[in-house]
Formats: sequence, C-alpha cells, structure tokens
Amino acid sequence: MNIQFECADKVNGLMTITIEQADYQAEVDKKLKEYRKKAQVPGFRPGMVPLGLIKRQYGTAIKVDEVNRVLGEKLYEYVRENKIQMLGEPMPNEEKQKPQDLQGDGPFEFVFDIAVAPEFKAELNDKDKIDYYDIKVDDKIINDQVQMFQSQAGEFVEAQEWSGNDTLTGDLRQLDAEGNTLEGGIEVSGAMVMPSYVKGEEEKKKFDGAKPGDIIIFNPKKAYPDNDAEVAALLKMDKEKVKDLDADFSFQLTAIRHFQPHAIDQELFDRIFGEGNVKDEAEFRQKIADSIKPQLVGNSDFKFLQDVRAYLEKKVGDLQFPEALLKRIMLNNNKDKGEDYVEKNFEGSIKELKWHLIKEQLVAANNVKVEDDDLKQIAKGAIRQQFAQYGMNNVPDDVLDNYAEEQLKKRENIENYVERAIDVKLMQALKQVVKLNIKEVTLDEFNKLMQQ
Repeated sequence: MNIQFECADKVNGLMTITIEQADYQAEVDKKLKEYRKKAQVPGFRPGMVPLGLIKRQYGTAIKVDEVNRVLGEKLYEYVRENKIQMLGEPMPNEEKQKPQDLQGDGPFEFVFDIAVAPEFKAELNDKDKIDYYDIKVDDKIINDQVQMFQSQAGEFVEAQEWSGNDTLTGDLRQLDAEGNTLEGGIEVSGAMVMPSYVKGEEEKKKFDGAKPGDIIIFNPKKAYPDNDAEVAALLKMDKEKVKDLDADFSFQLTAIRHFQPHAIDQELFDRIFGEGNVKDEAEFRQKIADSIKPQLVGNSDFKFLQDVRAYLEKKVGDLQFPEALLKRIMLNNNKDKGEDYVEKNFEGSIKELKWHLIKEQLVAANNVKVEDDDLKQIAKGAIRQQFAQYGMNNVPDDVLDNYAEEQLKKRENIENYVERAIDVKLMQALKQVVKLNIKEVTLDEFNKLMQQ
C-alpha cells in the first residue's frame, strides 16, 4: 500500500491511496473459507461446496467490501497519525479519480480531496481583559418572583363587582332592531367574557361596575373588531357564520370570578420551600434571592462565553477555508435541500466552524475534560430549573438524581449535555485565566445587552 498526501495551499489537501492485492487478499481468502463452511448449495453437503464455486458467487462482493474497509481504515489512520485536522468527510477527487476495475486484482488507486483546517493560535492570558456582568438580585427581581409564587398558589373567588382581570359569566341572547330578544336568535348559556380583553373602547365601558344580576347590552363584533375568531369563540359558532353578524346581545351577568393571589403567609412559605424552612417574609425573600443567584450567574457565564467568542474571533482575524470543497461536503450532506440551501447557509456555517476550531484549542489548552458526574450535574441543573418554573423549589436530591438518570439513558440527550458540560467547565477555567472587567448591572440592563 502507498499513501501520498499533498496540501499546496495548506487547506486543500489531496490524498492518493494505492491498494495492492497483498493488502486485502489474505482477508478475502479467510472470508471465502468462512462462507464455504456456511453455504448451502443444492447437491453439496454443508462445508463441502467447492471453493471455486464460492469464489465465483461471492468473491467480487467480498473483495469490494474488503477493499473499502482497508481504504477507510488506512485513510483515517494516516490522518490521525499525521495530525491532519480534517474538516468533514473526504470527497472523491472529481478530476484525478479514474474508474477502478474491482473485478481484477489491482492495484487500485483512490484519490480524495481533504478539507484541512487553517493553522492559527487562539490563546488567552491575564493580559486579555473581558467584561463580566454581575447581575444584582435587587428588590424588583425578588418582588417579581414573590408575585409569581403568589399567582401560582392563587385561586379564583366569587366577587360582587367587576375589576381588573375578572372573568364574567352569564347568558347571551341576540336582540332584534328594537332591542328585544330575537325569536330563534343566538343564545349562549354560561358565556364567559373578560372585559379587560375587549378591544372596542365603547363596548368595554359598558362593563364598568358590573355586578351579578346586571343585564349589559353590547355588540360582540364591535367588542372584538377585526377578530371573528374571538367572536366565534364567545358565541360558540363557526368563524364563517359570524362574518356578517352585526347585532346587539344582552348579557345577563350571573357570576364574577376574581383571581386572588395567595397571601404572603406561612402556608405560602411552606408550599414553596418546604414546611418549617422559612419563618417570615424576610427569610422568604432571602431564600428567593439565594435561589435566584445561581440562575443569574448562569446567565452571566453564558454572556461571558459569548464575549470570549467575539473577542477571540476578532483577535484571530480572518481565516482561509477551502470554501469550494466545504460547499461540496455541505451539499453532499444535504442532497435533498440543493445548492440554494448551501449558498444561503454557507456563511453562517463557516462562522460556526471558526468558533468550533477556536473552542477546540481553548478546551485543549485548559485541559477541559467531561466526566460522567459532570453530565449528571448538568442534567440535574436543567431539571431543577424546570421544576422551579412551576414553583417547585424544594425538590429532593434523590428525585433529581432519578430524573437525571432517566434523561441520560436517552442517546439524543447525551450530545447536548456534553456540549453544555464543556461550556460550563470552559467558562470556569477561562474566568481564572483572563482579567475580568466586572460590571454590576440590573437584570433589565443585562437583558438589553443580550438583545444587542
């Protein structure tokens, strides 16, 4: 076997692999003998089929498989041993690759185009200064969280007068031109109206001060202008049937449902953080602050890694990529989407590829390695956040462990958790390497930065 590799412009590699009969024949002969032992051919006892007959029937297919196996094995072995940073898969050269007669004994020559990563250095040290945004856990954040907990634990209660976002329940009846109930007209029992969502201002005013037992005359089409879907939902009809409807309705109010947020009391404290863990509102707010801070640190770290990326992309500068070859590889991987897809997405793909190569160097330089426990902690953190969204902040650790183990059994989750674990460990490492320019910001200020 002979392998030649040349890379004249440092990014477009050409690899020529010549496979001789000696490279594959011994394995082919071995497999032919194995086929002979198993083959069932009429007129011959098992294991007694002439080897020549087996060779005529299966020889070429076995040889093709073996040549392809040797070809792939030696190609990747050469790339690995010679530390060639190959991008994507090797592609047959469109000009130099000649048809090979695999019926014969060879030699067989294969020519591949190899996309090679550009050479560069991505380095960081204590002379590199990068912003780090420390998000304050201020009263606004805590107040918002308290209100969310109150809302999650709240309930609907009967009210005697409409206000705010109350829901009104009553009976709707279509009226004629004189304001009387239309015989055979539309009637809906138990209709629900939320005046705060009524768009027509004149119609909305009709609900001011409404009390159970009141009869309110309003026009649904004027209440929800240009929204036949809302009118249809109110009248429990098909959207098409309300298109030309323009009539007043009487709404006899039977009940007002007012949403009452939960009081800030011991019952709420126990519900959110477990029985007896919080004694008063001050402890409640402090506990909220303590639970929010790790989430905000996660946001700050994410922004930090984004800023590291922007900083290094600028520091590294423009890189030369084998664009024509990478487009061929991208098209080969997206045959069903065509060349338009490649042209539209190629620039973004190159940008992500550049960051991927930079990140690889950072990971290697900082000896970042992901262990099984790292994946478990990432999975537990994600699950803990999901529970927190539903106001469940006191989930036992063994429950989180069980959920995490189930998540890690799914292959589709592993790659995502590995990437997240790498990011977390890389951020932790880089925060010790560079000089942090710490800036204290509010959450609103931070969110504005993330939108830039």
